Amino acid sequence: METRIKNFEELATTENRRAALLIAEAALQALDTQKVVERSVSFQGNILKVQGENFDLAKFKNIKVVGFGKASYAAALALEKILGSRIQEGAVVGLEKGELKHIQTFVGTHPKPSAANVLAGKKIFEMAKNSSEDDLLIVLVSGGGSALLCSSDEERDQGIKLYESFLKTGKTIGVLNTVRKHLSVLKGGGLAKIAYPATVIGLIFSDVPGDNFGDVASGPTYRDLSTIADAAKIIADNSLGDFKLTETPKDDKYFEKVRNFVLVSNKTASEAMAEKAAELGFAADVISTELYDDMEPALNKIFTAGKENQKENAVIIAAGEPQLKVSDRRGKGGRNSHMALTVACMHKIDKDSVFISLASDGLDNSDAAGAIVDENTCAKAKSLDMDSEVYLHGFNSYEFFQKTRDMIVTGPTGANVADLMLLLRKTS
Repeated sequence: METRIKNFEELATTENRRAALLIAEAALQALDTQKVVERSVSFQGNILKVQGENFDLAKFKNIKVVGFGKASYAAALALEKILGSRIQEGAVVGLEKGELKHIQTFVGTHPKPSAANVLAGKKIFEMAKNSSEDDLLIVLVSGGGSALLCSSDEERDQGIKLYESFLKTGKTIGVLNTVRKHLSVLKGGGLAKIAYPATVIGLIFSDVPGDNFGDVASGPTYRDLSTIADAAKIIADNSLGDFKLTETPKDDKYFEKVRNFVLVSNKTASEAMAEKAAELGFAADVISTELYDDMEPALNKIFTAGKENQKENAVIIAAGEPQLKVSDRRGKGGRNSHMALTVACMHKIDKDSVFISLASDGLDNSDAAGAIVDENTCAKAKSLDMDSEVYLHGFNSYEFFQKTRDMIVTGPTGANVADLMLLLRKTS
């Protein structure tokens, strides 16, 4: 089997490690963007079918495709294979380089927007603005789109300022995106308004908890329920600074011809992990797909569930984005490697356990996806005379796992459904 985890064999040094990595690998395979599009979207005759719902393309003069987020290039590639030359015009912005026949591709920056994002955003804005009543606009929406979709220099500058200020608060992405919606003419339903009266199909690759799909890429195709007052309160309560806010569209008419379809979410990944765990002979328990607690409370939930599960062979599965307040920006690493290092420091790993935390997009604020931890990790650190507490408090988890050789490397996956965590225990 060709694995998405590039250093799979290097990491699979024990039977338990191999099992844990196979379970994580199952999630990455289930999230393959091109396969997700292929099983959700089909085209025959003049009928475009999306999750069982039919759209007669003969009714439309022009078919346009726009996209933004970490899955946008892979999704656009898959959609081109389905619709081909029926696509008259298109533009997507993501993190992957590539050329498409009918859709213009842009490579932007994340998590902070840049001039490249603005260039792509202006193209998407104009394409939507120039749509008429007999046009169809297909919108590919995925995680990371809040930073990648940026239509002006002012929005870029405010977006950078907001991100840098917000990082210190440790608040959830939903709170951050509430403010982002009010800094943009495209987010918070703005794209739907600009494209009106065209028909809009939103294909959503969700990276948010639960059913809050309007938070994915700050919801350009969803009617926003928040107000300027809500955004202003968040800014004031967290001392974020001064921002120029705009109200999001509230008129229902802009959304009457919008149809959003959620193609994938972290539930998809969690279910795939549970199925693989069962196949390998483990009792699987998905404790949450909305794990947004602070780091240590989140880990306590996972390890408490592990203790409560009395079966000899068990896997505890969770997904979400545990909150992390970064007080020292000099270190290197992301939320997942920091979580794994916290596990090593808490001394909760016994000889029968393995813990994995990884970013589903493959980029944990670095070129690593995350890390794997077992008692061997702690033993290697000790043999190298490494004080894990120093690395933890210095937010330098990348260097720690680089030295212990426990980083999980996937490269960009072209998918993004937030973070995936598992605790495996096999005693029999």
